[in-house]
Amino acid sequence: MKELLSINLRPTKLDDVIGQRHLIGEDKILSNLVKNEKLFSMILYGNPGIGKTTIALAIVNELNVRYRMLNAVINNKKDFDVVVEEAKFYQGMVLIMDEIHRLNKDKQDLLLPYLESGLITLIGMTTANPYHSINPAIRSRCQIFELHDLDEEDIGLAIERAINSNYLESLSIEEDAKKFLIQQSNHDLRYVYNLIEVAYYASNSHHLTLDLLHNIGGKGNVFIDKNGDGYYDTISAFQKSIRGSDVHASLYYLAVLIEAGDLDIICRRLSVIVYEDIGLANPGMGPKVDAAINSVLRLGLPEARIPLACIVIEMALSPKSNSAEAAIDRALNDIRTKRIGNVPKHIVNHSPDYKYPHDYLNSYVKQQYLPDEIKGATYYIPKNNKNEKMLNEIMTKLKNID
Repeated sequence: MKELLSINLRPTKLDDVIGQRHLIGEDKILSNLVKNEKLFSMILYGNPGIGKTTIALAIVNELNVRYRMLNAVINNKKDFDVVVEEAKFYQGMVLIMDEIHRLNKDKQDLLLPYLESGLITLIGMTTANPYHSINPAIRSRCQIFELHDLDEEDIGLAIERAINSNYLESLSIEEDAKKFLIQQSNHDLRYVYNLIEVAYYASNSHHLTLDLLHNIGGKGNVFIDKNGDGYYDTISAFQKSIRGSDVHASLYYLAVLIEAGDLDIICRRLSVIVYEDIGLANPGMGPKVDAAINSVLRLGLPEARIPLACIVIEMALSPKSNSAEAAIDRALNDIRTKRIGNVPKHIVNHSPDYKYPHDYLNSYVKQQYLPDEIKGATYYIPKNNKNEKMLNEIMTKLKNID
């Protein structure tokens, strides 16, 4: 069976790798390691389809060293044992390991002493940030290299390489189809190669048009690894866009999360935003968000996108206030950092000295509620918006009552 296009076009030398110019090229780190015929254990991390496996294979190929490839999830302890025994026999071995952030304790315990001794040189690959996801014992024995996303120029170069290779005989791609491939790629070269290959065999003429690509890959390539940085960056950008009242950016990041099919995180994040960022500036938004979430969960996708769009637009354009969050954080800080006294005796349970506010005019009577040590504390500081101006007027009025 014929190899996949992405595998056939995989470079065997670092100089032929597309992108990663901060690591590969004249006087760059990885190129110099190969030039000096020296290899250290390392971890390559970054998004899918940007060259992690390609770089690992190019390094071992150029250095002409023995290696084995394992996956931390798929391969079991016995497979790791075999690599260790082979490394002992040959007095050294390079282990290329995918999904290294999922390496369990048994496999770590097996590999650590051989990494320490240098019998095994590890090239780990992961989409997850190794500083958060990889065991410190493994991490401390490896150099960590972050791979950058491929830019439009990189993807364009790769498309030309696919055409000029003639691996797919008589392949041709219209210019607007090339632009579509670049736009849809989300920096993932493997996705581009796979889409080209599917389209090639789906067309009798082997001529790729925009309509053909739309029919095959119109949804686009959205990558959100729930264990990786991209996932949390997207969620963060979603909230910050709403907080910053940028309705267009808010809708964009909402669309990314919808395309990833993650209704749960959208609903949970909206529940946070409405109280953290809108809060008392527009207290009616809380029930509105709850109502929208109920509709979303009842409808499911694709219809759920409609109430989501409605509520996100309204939230983005709503007045904002974090005064409630700031108030409770000030109170918590006092509890955690100060010596707080007892509840005043006149408001303890069943105290005969307690003044019942409803027995007084306007259901209000002045009396001390805070402990003596912090009786003058101020936690809630109103922001300058319509609703909180009203709350501030109430506080001022109560304060001035004799």
